[in-house]
Amino acid sequence: MPNLHYYVTGNTARGLVNLLDSNLNGINQVIKLRHPSAVLKTKVIQNLLRHYQESMIEVLHSPLGSTYLNGIIIREKSLAILDESIVNGESAAINLEEAVPTKKHPDLTDFNVLTQSAYDSFAKGLSIHDELEEVYINQMDFNRADQFTEEFIYTLLTGISKKARTAHTFHRLFGTNTVDGVVNVVPHLKENIANVFFIKGRAGTGKSTFMKKITKACVEHGYDVEMYHCSFDPNSIDMVLVRELDVCIFDSTDPHEFFPEREGEEVVDLYEELVAPGTDERFEVEINELNNTYKSYMKQGIQYLQQAGINFDKNEQNFSNTDVQKAVDYTLNSL
Repeated sequence: MPNLHYYVTGNTARGLVNLLDSNLNGINQVIKLRHPSAVLKTKVIQNLLRHYQESMIEVLHSPLGSTYLNGIIIREKSLAILDESIVNGESAAINLEEAVPTKKHPDLTDFNVLTQSAYDSFAKGLSIHDELEEVYINQMDFNRADQFTEEFIYTLLTGISKKARTAHTFHRLFGTNTVDGVVNVVPHLKENIANVFFIKGRAGTGKSTFMKKITKACVEHGYDVEMYHCSFDPNSIDMVLVRELDVCIFDSTDPHEFFPEREGEEVVDLYEELVAPGTDERFEVEINELNNTYKSYMKQGIQYLQQAGINFDKNEQNFSNTDVQKAVDYTLNSL
């Protein structure tokens, strides 16, 4: 059975964000894995994926990079097994140190300093990006934006009956900034969705507002929504996915730019629809300068994350592979 992959934590211009809680809606048993080694916890989680392979599993990826996982959620079992580092509040715990004692706890001082430097760089990039948005905001037709959004929602929901239920919004990220660079799982999320809208535009052309209004309309109709936040600015929205309607709408611009490849996929260009013609050309010099500057800060932030990752991996070398099976067996016996 195919699993669902996404992020609930991310490295952003506003620091490390954690969107786990909304994803635990309806989950009765939350278990956190306790151990100072992220590698060990990841390998336990990977073994649990095989153990529960008959179920559909939500796999939570880690902003530490592709070699780590944050946990799994199995809705049909109302069960979540998670790295303790992402769990807020009290929950049951499996203390893996009882199976694999730790001789030396990792020193994360340098890792934390480098990670904070990355956040500071992203924050500087965001402030420049805000200036870039202003260029386009000043050229926007907001009345047309409201009208266009209403028309889109009307078309989307025409013939769709309202459900007499309180819908839930799952808050997630489809990617983030990691030691591997800027990563995303967009192709995975949209691959089995019949109707996919690729939202094109520029900074400040209303892509996030457009998707927030669509989310509100779908929720008011009683349909659960997966809302994927931007890993640069988590206050912005990059994707809205409504599985019951077989609809995915996402920001398809750099650094997650894609183009339609099959029937059911189409482009919605908000720049063409809502911005004064010729804006790119009239403000070309200013736009290029702001683009280059904000991207330089993003690149700098990624470099800090890469240095942090090297430091983190060095700490993880203290934990040997021979300990993994002990930890896996202890976890399975504890469930």
